[in-house]
Amino acid sequence: MTGAGAAAGAAPGMITVIGLGPAGPELLTADARRAIESVGRRLLRTSRHPAAVAVEPAETCDDLYESGDSLDRVYTAIVDRILELSSDGDILYAVPGSPRVAEATVSLLEQRAGDREVRVRILPSLSFLDLAWDRLAVDPIELGVRLVDGHRFSIEVAGQRGPFLVGQCESRQVLSDIKLSIPDGAEPLDDAVLLHHLGLPDEAVTRVSWVDLDRAIEPDHLTSLWIPALSPPVGSELVAFEELVRTLRVSCPWDREQTHQSLTRHLLEEAHEVLEAIDHLGPADGHDIPHGYEHLRDELGDLLFQVFFHAAIAAEIGGFTIADVARAIHDKLVRRHPHVFAGVAASSSAAVSRRWDQIKADERRSAGHLPGSALDGIPVELPALARAQKLQQRAAGVGFDWAGIDGVWAKLGEEVSELTADPSEHELGDVLFSAVNLARWLGVDAETAVRRANTRFTERFARVEVLATARGIDLSAAGIDVLDALWDEAKAGLAADTT
Repeated sequence: MTGAGAAAGAAPGMITVIGLGPAGPELLTADARRAIESVGRRLLRTSRHPAAVAVEPAETCDDLYESGDSLDRVYTAIVDRILELSSDGDILYAVPGSPRVAEATVSLLEQRAGDREVRVRILPSLSFLDLAWDRLAVDPIELGVRLVDGHRFSIEVAGQRGPFLVGQCESRQVLSDIKLSIPDGAEPLDDAVLLHHLGLPDEAVTRVSWVDLDRAIEPDHLTSLWIPALSPPVGSELVAFEELVRTLRVSCPWDREQTHQSLTRHLLEEAHEVLEAIDHLGPADGHDIPHGYEHLRDELGDLLFQVFFHAAIAAEIGGFTIADVARAIHDKLVRRHPHVFAGVAASSSAAVSRRWDQIKADERRSAGHLPGSALDGIPVELPALARAQKLQQRAAGVGFDWAGIDGVWAKLGEEVSELTADPSEHELGDVLFSAVNLARWLGVDAETAVRRANTRFTERFARVEVLATARGIDLSAAGIDVLDALWDEAKAGLAADTT
């Protein structure tokens, strides 16, 4: 192990981790009891456990649960406290159940302690699982049971049928979220079982229908859920879709001939059709769902097909699968959102963007890429306005920017004057580039602004054509005064339609 100790010139103490077992003090192991007796400084993850009295006197981390805004940040704060206490000598850290079963703080502690050369000793204990298998009369190995965190149920059971033992079911809200995450028709094939206070005098093992899952009992931190099997697996739509794409590659002559290169045109087309569908979303009109959502759903499906298609081609030569794609972007987003998953403070979206760019640069260096220009990595294939805005954002990130928007306005005026004096492509390009910079300062996406301007022009011109036809006006011979009047009328009519 490498890294500095907890304090200069002093070695940190030993951290002994014990489990409190699934119920009262009577289920504590002999090793746990000896550890409690031998270590004077003790810390409970939570005092809300029937066996916590066996550790007293002890400090607790209950205050961190009350002040934390997410479990990940609470767990990080708990480990920070453990490491801080260990700098003064040996400590005992006691967790519910067993330290090796569904105990995120212990995994994080081992990782952090290794970086700081802190010694950690973990004593195995009886867990709630041991009592659960007995009460359910099942062999978890024979059935291939999957242990799932109730807070991550919809993610962890995706694509699987079960059986599942779901822990961390401490509230009606968690049970409700679990119930609602299962789509219609995919409920358990048999009744679920709620396991409550196992090993305690008020122990309850209750079979419940799926519809009553969050109404049958008052759950707490000693409640878990048994699901024998789900009817099709959660996420089965994506599994079925992947199978469909593979079938098309084998059975359809057109799909069989496609390559990554031949599909690029279709990928661009589908992406732009998604953008167009978003631009045409209407107001909710008294409903929660805006007009046009079905169209957006369909266009997103077309785009998703392109993603699955490229993954299927790559899988055929052993490159990667759609699962690799999902796993890679999942891990990347976790790395680039330390303010969400690692307890790092982020005061604004601008701070998030700066950290994102720094993490991305660090990733490139770790991958062996030599440091280069701040503008490296911006695809030349991007639409010109979008690329201009990204170039300007990167340059601004290293300090190449105006002190205020007044400078941007002045620069745009200067470029317009130069275009007036020299109406060339070069000068026009400078005007457009400066206009993109103004969009950035105004917080507007330049590409979106022009795309929507195109849409407005198309809609207004189509209205002009309708008005001209209704009045027997030949647009090509009407003259600018007539056309301008028709344009104003069309503009006013479209504005009235949207109010």
